[in-house]
Amino acid sequence: MVDHRSDPSALRFLIGHDLRAARERAGFKQAEAGKVLDCSQAKINYLETGKTQQKPDEVTALLRAYGADVEHVDRMSSLAARADQSTWWAPFGDVLPNWFKTFVGLEGLATAESTYGSLLLPGQLQTPDYAAALLQGNLRVPPMDAPQVVRARMARQRLTGDTSPLRFRAVIEEYVLDRIVGGPEVMRAQLEHLLELMRRDNVELHIMPVSVPVHDGLDGDFLLLDFEEAQSIGYIEYPTGAIYVQDQDQVAAYNLSVDRLCVAALSVSDSADAISARIAALGTSSED
Repeated sequence: MVDHRSDPSALRFLIGHDLRAARERAGFKQAEAGKVLDCSQAKINYLETGKTQQKPDEVTALLRAYGADVEHVDRMSSLAARADQSTWWAPFGDVLPNWFKTFVGLEGLATAESTYGSLLLPGQLQTPDYAAALLQGNLRVPPMDAPQVVRARMARQRLTGDTSPLRFRAVIEEYVLDRIVGGPEVMRAQLEHLLELMRRDNVELHIMPVSVPVHDGLDGDFLLLDFEEAQSIGYIEYPTGAIYVQDQDQVAAYNLSVDRLCVAALSVSDSADAISARIAALGTSSED
């Protein structure tokens, strides 16, 4: 994981999820886990929910009791040792909703991100002007906070200029390209930015054509985060909060959905052609 993107609350979240999953696989109850550390059931619950910082020796003792392999114990103990580092997004904390801060921290730790979007471009792909246009008249973002929110969104982006760029795979609906956010000039620049990103080896973007009537994304937008040392997590956002999918069978089902969506959508090269066609149309309309 990338140290300059460290976030203690996100690390506690990941470690706690892993401890709970390992305990349940081993068939331990929280009270039995408490005996391993000679502590209360309440403390085990706090460790598993990330409310309390997990110490490396506690993580090691619990995972060994659960029968985890040596490599896994070492990985999670190493994560716990890094959980007291500073929070990279602290300068933007005043404009990030509390429920969103956990995701921002997790995204900063992730090595890969996969997403399906039906209405807007994902934050990792947005230009500053596109992001600013999305906030105009937003009920949940006061106008005075909008510039800082845009800066926070740009700071989250890890597709370029990073020593460990995020591996990013996205499927977006075709009509997202036709929603002229911010006007023709802003949208044309945004589409040109997409083409630039698509030239990178770590970015894979597919356009889902309207001609595909039924596909796995019809159940709603979703996002998956993969980590070098921890288990993958699904993320489903709604206007005032989010749901984290941590059951690995469910995460696997979402991964399968992403694969199926990529097959159903246009290829990367055909997606680039579709974007180029929109750029040409915007160019013509702006000159008339």
